[in-house]
Amino acid sequence: MHFLVLVILAVPLAAAIAVAASCATRPALARQVSIFATVLTLLVTALVAVHFSQLQAEDTSGVPQTFQPRLETIYDVLRLGPDKDEAIRFYVGVDGLSIWLIVLTAVLMVPSVLISWNSIQERAHEFYAWLLLLETGMIGVFVAFDILLFYVFFELTLVPLFFLIGIWGGPQRRYAARKFFVYTLAGSLITLLGVLGIVLACYFHGDGHGNHPLTFSIPRLVLIVNESLQNPENASFWGQVEFWVFLALAAGFAVKVPLIPLHTWLPLAHVEAPTAGSVLLAGVLLKIGAYGFLRLCLPLAPDACVAIGVPLIGSLAVIGVVYGALCALAQDDIKKLVAYSSVSHLGLCMLGMFALNATGLSGSLLQMVNHGLSTGALFLMVGMLYDRYHTRMLGDYGGMAARLKVLSFFMVFFCLSSIGLPGLNGFVGEVLVLMGIYDFEMSRGQWPFFAVIGGSGIILGAWYLLTMLARVFFGPVKEPHHADGLVSDLNARELAALIPLAALCIALGVYPQPMLAAAKADIQIVANLVGRAKTRSLEKSASFQSNPVLNPNLALNAAKPQTEIPVFSQRFSAYSQKRFRQISKNVSANYEEVQRKETNHPLCLDLHPALTLLPRCRTTHADIENQP
Repeated sequence: MHFLVLVILAVPLAAAIAVAASCATRPALARQVSIFATVLTLLVTALVAVHFSQLQAEDTSGVPQTFQPRLETIYDVLRLGPDKDEAIRFYVGVDGLSIWLIVLTAVLMVPSVLISWNSIQERAHEFYAWLLLLETGMIGVFVAFDILLFYVFFELTLVPLFFLIGIWGGPQRRYAARKFFVYTLAGSLITLLGVLGIVLACYFHGDGHGNHPLTFSIPRLVLIVNESLQNPENASFWGQVEFWVFLALAAGFAVKVPLIPLHTWLPLAHVEAPTAGSVLLAGVLLKIGAYGFLRLCLPLAPDACVAIGVPLIGSLAVIGVVYGALCALAQDDIKKLVAYSSVSHLGLCMLGMFALNATGLSGSLLQMVNHGLSTGALFLMVGMLYDRYHTRMLGDYGGMAARLKVLSFFMVFFCLSSIGLPGLNGFVGEVLVLMGIYDFEMSRGQWPFFAVIGGSGIILGAWYLLTMLARVFFGPVKEPHHADGLVSDLNARELAALIPLAALCIALGVYPQPMLAAAKADIQIVANLVGRAKTRSLEKSASFQSNPVLNPNLALNAAKPQTEIPVFSQRFSAYSQKRFRQISKNVSANYEEVQRKETNHPLCLDLHPALTLLPRCRTTHADIENQP
């Protein structure tokens, strides 16, 4: 079964070469070869996913220290030392973080070929060759476990999409293609510095056992970094390395997601790209950025993710959730509306990821797949509408449900999926993301600001999508001018593109457990790595608070006379002290009951500052009586 991973890579690559070389004068043959290759890739991918799920279910060995890919294939490209890992390798495999993104890529490729069947007439063989090469690059990113191979595939995805937009795009296609390429290439070059930095840091510092391996294996790098971080003597060195590695890696991945304010290339690229390009850009290519954070940033720079990533990426993500939704609400172009919705939804994915717990990470991964299905389908629907009327402006449409009943049904269905209607795929991922970030903030004793603002993005999402539906598909009939006679509803080819996506949306909404179970072990690996980083962060904070050299306030308080009123007593008036003693008596008698009813307790009406201390310090009556 190990060879199947190679088959997934080889089939679209071979088909791309065949189409480019032999179908220049036969566009019909190019389409047939492309659909055959994409369907075959999908079937092999489904077989790999089923086999992987069975292997995961049978595995009872517990959670390992680093990634352990299944169905791995390894070929040494360039030997660099005597150690077996000291080489640049063609190292591919699948694990719980990547398998469902590979499936998503294979699924979306089929409707991408089908939607281009009639709309791409000029240089069709070149179009399908670039499309198949793009599939090879996207799958390669997800199966790569050598960090240089990951980077090669990461860069490879830029070239096909650049040509797809620049040749077969809209009126501003060349400007959109250049802007897309410049933004993503600039970010990728900075990411390359982070890739080389972490490899060289592991080489020069060693693995803690006297060895200095020059390895590019992602599992080995993760193991070396996190074993070194557990040694307090390495804290200073790795603290500096992690800071710069995180910033370098995050620069390229943040452009790809994209995070605010690095998103400005995305709406134009979506609007000018052909429908297939928009489907794959929203459905898969944006996920490569989020996947890079999950695969590299969190495991290789966990302390920096806690110290820098949470406030920085969390803030940018929550801004993106609201900003993207408000921009979508202001659009007159349906395709640009869906493009800005991607900024909002990917912000929610990143928010769950930087909750740094298993719940948030699971929700983030699930939401990547959910967004790919629902938003990819929305771009398909916009493309089908454009093929009929050659306009995407909201003001040109009205009451289209009376003309195109089947198309309207699917548009409503996928909009509800994107909104997060219970029973459809978006709901489960959004709930897990919000639960994860809420738990993270409450565990730190913080008000759940990120969770509340992130949740507001769901309400805004319902606003702009339902507004679009009301204007385009309901109300008085307003049909754009067209010269093609009677406009027909969806045909069999278009239904074949949409029905599998709708079925997957329902399946993931009703029963997402197989996906979550297959990813659980690898999600837990990342959660454990960042969990230890959070523990180290708390220990540093406690050490700072207890060190009179680092914390001048501690030395100042220690020098004060013992008869001085303690800080605790200064916080409350005499009246509040009396009230607090009364509450603490009740807590000592039955803490759980008071905690459950504290918002309605008569003693809580004028003493909420004191009550906020109870769950954290659990102060007892005896403690307060001992105060001077």
